[in-house]
Amino acid sequence: MQYRPEIDGLRALAVLPVVLYHAGFSWMVGGYIGVDIFFVISGYLITSIIIDEINKGKFSLVNFYERRARRILPALFFMLIISIPFGWLLLPPDSFNSYGQGLVSVAVFSSNIFFWLTSGYFETASEFKPLIHTWSLAVEEQYYIFYPLILLGLFKFGLKKIVTALIIIFALSLGFAQWQSETNPNLNFFMIFSRAWELLLGCFVAIYLNNFSYIPSRITNNFLSILGFALIGFSLLTFTDATPFPSFYALIPTIGTSLLILSAIKGTLIHKILSLKPIVFMGLISYSTYLWHQPILAFARGFYMNDIPLFLVIIICISSFFIGFISWKFIEAPFRDRSIIQRKTIFKYTFFGIILFSVIGLIIDKKDGFPARSQFSDQLLSSFERPDLSGCFGLNLNHNADSWGCYLGDEKPSIDFILFGDSHAGSYRNIIDEIGKNMGLKIFFTGSSGCPPILDVFPQRLDQERNNCFLLNKRVLRLAKSENVRGVIFAARWSYYTYGDYSNRGIQYISNSKLGPFNLEESISTFKSGLAKTIESYSSLGIPIYIISQPPQLYGPPENIYFLINSNLIEKNELSTLRKDFEDMEFIPHNEFKKYEDRIIYYRLVDDFCNKQICFMGEDDASYYFDDDHLSIYGANKTKQIFKKILN
Repeated sequence: MQYRPEIDGLRALAVLPVVLYHAGFSWMVGGYIGVDIFFVISGYLITSIIIDEINKGKFSLVNFYERRARRILPALFFMLIISIPFGWLLLPPDSFNSYGQGLVSVAVFSSNIFFWLTSGYFETASEFKPLIHTWSLAVEEQYYIFYPLILLGLFKFGLKKIVTALIIIFALSLGFAQWQSETNPNLNFFMIFSRAWELLLGCFVAIYLNNFSYIPSRITNNFLSILGFALIGFSLLTFTDATPFPSFYALIPTIGTSLLILSAIKGTLIHKILSLKPIVFMGLISYSTYLWHQPILAFARGFYMNDIPLFLVIIICISSFFIGFISWKFIEAPFRDRSIIQRKTIFKYTFFGIILFSVIGLIIDKKDGFPARSQFSDQLLSSFERPDLSGCFGLNLNHNADSWGCYLGDEKPSIDFILFGDSHAGSYRNIIDEIGKNMGLKIFFTGSSGCPPILDVFPQRLDQERNNCFLLNKRVLRLAKSENVRGVIFAARWSYYTYGDYSNRGIQYISNSKLGPFNLEESISTFKSGLAKTIESYSSLGIPIYIISQPPQLYGPPENIYFLINSNLIEKNELSTLRKDFEDMEFIPHNEFKKYEDRIIYYRLVDDFCNKQICFMGEDDASYYFDDDHLSIYGANKTKQIFKKILN
């Protein structure tokens, strides 16, 4: 197959946006589509190689898998072996345990499945995961395993049958991606079933060029390549974390990539740009750069609690390319040279690496992340404890009242209060149960993750297909009316629906329609209108409304911070968050609640956790939180006087 420098230039166009996106540059909102560009390129190159070798009678599955092993595994294993000591040094037990599990999944080519089951790509917590980017390698590895077998099986039936079969697979995969983007976005993002069509786009380009060659018209090629470039640029600058992906939207950058492969040939403007030596060189080192950028960023975020100084972010981005060059020069290139590394050797290294990293990962998992490293006292460990919400929270609405919530406090027949909200409401389960028992009060507690206690709201979440936030709010209102309760307590992570987190990402979009739209403007509008209707509905029934603000959010997981303090890597003054940062984040809900102070009783927690300048994560040997935004049982005790006042 003839070398095309513009394809390496296209790789540069893929890797640079991914690095900038993961680094947190807000103007590169759609940088994650770089992975989709890689998928189309892979589909094109692999199909071109296979067809060329089949036509020459030289194709061998062993040779194919050998080349893939040489291309992918040495640089991957090098990154893994270097990252393990940094994980040991910087990750607290829970995070290191998860890292060990991820290590096993990477070794057996299934990290996309692991991260589908354990996290979401656009979640803030994912930014602290050193190996989350390997999901895309797993998709490609799975493609490399099965696609040649499918193509070989179809080849004897002729070109038309091959194309027909691939078109059917393409349509099924794209249809599945569109369907799952609305019903199961996390599975959709990570799994090969939703990504196969992107790889097949590259396959179709390869089949076309193998049979019809390039378009002869320079004007047409210039137009198509500029259009392809524009489609990619449009996606990079307009797609956001809220864009359903992959879905029909993903056709824009992937068709753009296909057009570039098809028409950015010699004589076109885009070919001249993509063939510039610096861009081609960036493409040559793109794979190793991709491997290294996420671990460096994740470990830096863990150390700086996601508040990495801008100059350091820039240094990390540059370092990713520098280390990518080192890896390409001394790992990738030698292992791809058959005169240096023999076939038997590469297969031995592959087998040894799979066993080694699987064993290391299993040991880390078996040892629960080696908790002795943390030097946590029993008091500190116990302060991370979270309330048990089983039987109370996130339950299916299709059953009776007892199965969509639980009763706290006294066991008398009638309900006195209702506690309702998202997972933040769950933080108060234990103290309300205790206060209710002491006061002889019965409280009904219900809620669902990512479901604000606001009427006429549809969150963009898979679990709400089952838990149904819209109906849950209606049902709470009916219960409050039928029981003639003495008050309803609403508690939630309010800024989650109007702003996100400190990086202005990670927002839970809501809409007043199940079909959306789901974006920041719609979320804020829905929050305001829904809150107004909620207050009006309960006030008209004469039911007192108590609203608990969210506690100050941390910059990162508390276990990470205490771990770094105990390891003498940071000072104890890191046990704090700037009050101004948090007040800026909760500005919208706080102002909305202030508008209704004549109709609600509003408790703002910021003064319970903060002085005038900073908010405290905990004490020297006790944490108020079990993660970056949820109070632990220990921390919730700081709100006990508030709930005594409400329930009294």
